[in-house]
Amino acid sequence: MANVAVVGAQWGDEGKGKIVDWLSKRADVVVRFQGGHNAGHTLVIDGVTYKLSVLPSGVVRDGKVSIIGNGVVLDPWALLHEIETVRDQGVVVNPENLRIAENVVLILPLHRNLDQARESALGGASLGTTGRGIGPAYEDKVARRAIRLGDLREPDQIARKVGHMLLHHNALLRGMGREELDAGDIVNGLLEIAPQVLPFADVVWKYLDEARRAGQRILYEGAQGAMLDVDHGTYPYVTSSNTVAGQAATGSGQGPGAVDFVLGIVKAYTTRVGGGPFPTELVDEIGARMGERGHEFGTVTGRARRCGWFDSVLVRQSMKVNGVRGIALTKLDVLDGFAELKVCKGYRIGNEALDHLPASSDRQAAVEPIYETLEGWSESTRSARSWADLPATAVKYIRRIEELIEAPVALLSTSPEREDTILVHDPFAD
Repeated sequence: MANVAVVGAQWGDEGKGKIVDWLSKRADVVVRFQGGHNAGHTLVIDGVTYKLSVLPSGVVRDGKVSIIGNGVVLDPWALLHEIETVRDQGVVVNPENLRIAENVVLILPLHRNLDQARESALGGASLGTTGRGIGPAYEDKVARRAIRLGDLREPDQIARKVGHMLLHHNALLRGMGREELDAGDIVNGLLEIAPQVLPFADVVWKYLDEARRAGQRILYEGAQGAMLDVDHGTYPYVTSSNTVAGQAATGSGQGPGAVDFVLGIVKAYTTRVGGGPFPTELVDEIGARMGERGHEFGTVTGRARRCGWFDSVLVRQSMKVNGVRGIALTKLDVLDGFAELKVCKGYRIGNEALDHLPASSDRQAAVEPIYETLEGWSESTRSARSWADLPATAVKYIRRIEELIEAPVALLSTSPEREDTILVHDPFAD
């Protein structure tokens, strides 16, 4: 019985939430292994929409254990608000079905304030972060001054640790001409919230090891996308964590053999939020049409997503970096009605041909796409539940994508609804 990691293969927003929810029916445990509440996963189940940010997508299914791993940075206030929101929708969340790694790093209000202050100071050169404190929290983690969930069990030590953190943060604020922070306010906030979040704390690495030994199926859920990975993405226009499949093990306290099958989530076209290179971006009526039909607005921020043609070079690179064995292709229905479709099959910079996206930000910005034109289809693919329901030209489009990215389709999603999914190969069967 395989354990499966689900990762975004583009710049995020590929529809991971729906796929993880669908796969969670076959899993016993769902683990979120990186990122923070800057992620946005939208699930539509029986006409009810659930919008999740840091809670694993498996939380909406009865009988599943959801885990927030140590690779995540956690805003405890945002977590409690999200729990309250889904409880109001009838979802049961308690320490029995939600467990949080005791060594997870906490996002504090000072991280959010610093994030927003720096983005404001950068002006037009800003990175386009969500301003939720994700980056500054990861910085404190690497610098070994972060406060972790388990630290809240030692209230007499919190003031000392906050003081150590403020040596750095207040120096930054002084440099930007901003008011310094008072340690007492931060300490009081942590002491107040500690009793509400500590019941969820657990030794996650041990729990997962025991689950694996007991033969339970584990589903590892990533956030964002591979091209936002801090090492492998379009740096510096990236997130602050590793978003690739290798992080599934590190971010949950498991060894590299923890994952048997990597499923890459791939949108049938391309989108990204915020700044950074985007070789196939369409700033015309076609791009606007994709955005409107695909409801391309961020779940968390509401920001409009940039839209463009499918980029097979980008996705093929993602397949290799993640070790993807199969993809879940989403939002095919957005392309219904286009007379013709273009797919990027290569790059060039001047007369130089490229088969990958270079690491240099200057060269990334200079990349031009080489397109192949494919026939579109007029029929609807929405809500199709078998290959027989798809137009022949839509099937040809899918097959050509498989060839270009060198990875097969394992799942095909034809609407946001849970059951509008065509299963080609069950990742858990490996």
